[in-house]
Amino acid sequence: MGIPFDYETLRVIWWLLLGVLLIGFALTDGFDLGTAALLPFIGKTDEERRMVINTIGATWEGNQVWFILGGGAIFAAWPFVYAVSFSGFYLAMFLVLSALILRPVGFKYRSKHADAKWRSRWDWALFVGGFVPALVFGVAVGNVLAGIPFRLDSDLRSFYEGSLLGLFTPFTLLTGLLSVAMLVLHGSGWLSLKADGVVRERAQRWGQIAAILAIVLFALGGVFVALGGMGFQLMGTIDPNGPSNPHLIDAVAAPGAWLDNYSAHPWMLIAPILGFLGPVIAFFGIRGRRDAMVFTGSSIATIGIISTVGLSMFPFILPSSIDPASSLTVWTASSSHMTLFIMLLVTVIFLPIVLAYTSWAYRVMFGRVTEDEVRLNPDFY
Repeated sequence: MGIPFDYETLRVIWWLLLGVLLIGFALTDGFDLGTAALLPFIGKTDEERRMVINTIGATWEGNQVWFILGGGAIFAAWPFVYAVSFSGFYLAMFLVLSALILRPVGFKYRSKHADAKWRSRWDWALFVGGFVPALVFGVAVGNVLAGIPFRLDSDLRSFYEGSLLGLFTPFTLLTGLLSVAMLVLHGSGWLSLKADGVVRERAQRWGQIAAILAIVLFALGGVFVALGGMGFQLMGTIDPNGPSNPHLIDAVAAPGAWLDNYSAHPWMLIAPILGFLGPVIAFFGIRGRRDAMVFTGSSIATIGIISTVGLSMFPFILPSSIDPASSLTVWTASSSHMTLFIMLLVTVIFLPIVLAYTSWAYRVMFGRVTEDEVRLNPDFY
């Protein structure tokens, strides 16, 4: 019995699934990161900061699984992408993982000692664990849009010619700040649903600022992409059902080409529209004191902004800034036909189970965390 999907279809499906996993990570662990980044600014007393921490204390470990799933999907479905990105961004990923390690340690040890200075240090550690990954993830996306300084030799060995400091340019810092604003807005939306009293009010004030910044930075990013000489383009024809070999393509740098897909496929404009509409919905949700509207708006913003990047670049996944012919695309960087099909079967079986369990867990643990509840419950963080 043959595989019921052709190679092209499976490649597109896995490109979409990779996007779903990345968006799933941003929607779930994203509000954890945003909440942690807000912690020192919206919690003025120990009880208030404990309230903030306990809004995410029950779910952050499960949310982080999406990060692992995304990395696993890249490894299994896009091995060339995994090899180039994980080796080239090694120091940046080490920076992210070092910051993320502060989270479980902070949750574990913060309340072990009642000293105010001890707890303040761990609060700032939790802030670092939220702010740094949010920033570096955005910087990484900016580098992908601008092109990664790598090349492939005739044996498909990857050579990365960049540096850690080289990742931080004006444009990538802009995308990094956009990522921070997007996730802080999402964290504000989460706290609108989960926190109470003055903590909720402070989170929403920061959420209004984050919503405005997200709109402004997203617009500036679009201008930068359109006028900053960024974009890559495939030359000639390529067989979407052909073998996975990056040397089979002929790609060139083409300033402004990241906007071509929107001209060829106008329906894709829904992504940037959602990217602008989401923060607006969240902003007016805060003004109208409609908590569900705030979280809905921040979620829409996250989906729209991330989708804009993926749709703009299709079929590119990792373009090369120093050798465009080495760029990795949907058609030339995937696993084998059979591997993609087997993985799809596994995903169809297990992803709904994961989603169902996650939904059940959130429903069971849903409810506001109050200052009195934190004060009277020594088992809380």
